Amino acid sequence: MTRVLVPVEILEGGSVSYGLMNLLGTMDVTVLGYHVLPEQTPTDQAREQFEERAVSGLEDLAEEFREAGGDAESRLVFTHDREQTVDRVANDVDARAYAITGATGDVGRLLVPIAGDVAVNRILDFVIELVGDRDITVTLFLASEADGADALLEEAAGTLEDADITTETELVVSARPFDALIDAVPGHDAIVIGEEAPSLSTFLRGDEAERIASASVGPVLVVRGEQTAAESLGE
Repeated sequence: MTRVLVPVEILEGGSVSYGLMNLLGTMDVTVLGYHVLPEQTPTDQAREQFEERAVSGLEDLAEEFREAGGDAESRLVFTHDREQTVDRVANDVDARAYAITGATGDVGRLLVPIAGDVAVNRILDFVIELVGDRDITVTLFLASEADGADALLEEAAGTLEDADITTETELVVSARPFDALIDAVPGHDAIVIGEEAPSLSTFLRGDEAERIASASVGPVLVVRGEQTAAESLGE
């Protein structure tokens, strides 16, 4: 099965909602427990001090994911650079997507933004495996600064419908596509988005992650691009 990386700030009260666990029940999961250290703190020292407590909480999370249906493993990392660590571990475990955790109950509606600059088929393949035969409605959303994007949206909808997934479409012509996406978030329990638009690093570092999280509350699954998935970054 496809593997999803779920980073959790394990010593800072990080948690995963049962809704996200259930949503990822069709996937294999790697729960990445991480703790960001001050630059002057050696990782070996932190591991000696905190490892036992962190491992206990991490294994509990992995077991809850297993109970939801998929295979789950856990990794613990003490790091000075969160973004590089997440990328490195994702490459190590060959993760197709990252989860940005958020609170949600049962997922009944999934928002999937698409655009011409992302690998649409890669996203759709992920969504088909994620949804499976469950009663989840997918909203395919496309915001464009000009008319003429209907064909991309209709083709994507046809792909999901061929997989027996209930699909709705929303096309918005707007000079501010990201703001249009934010406006579409309410009423959906989770979001699946391609890494390139916006990039994963933007999600992890920037205001856009916070804006989406505050608008949706629920989790965001970021499908990695093929180029990024093939790269390996050092920590």
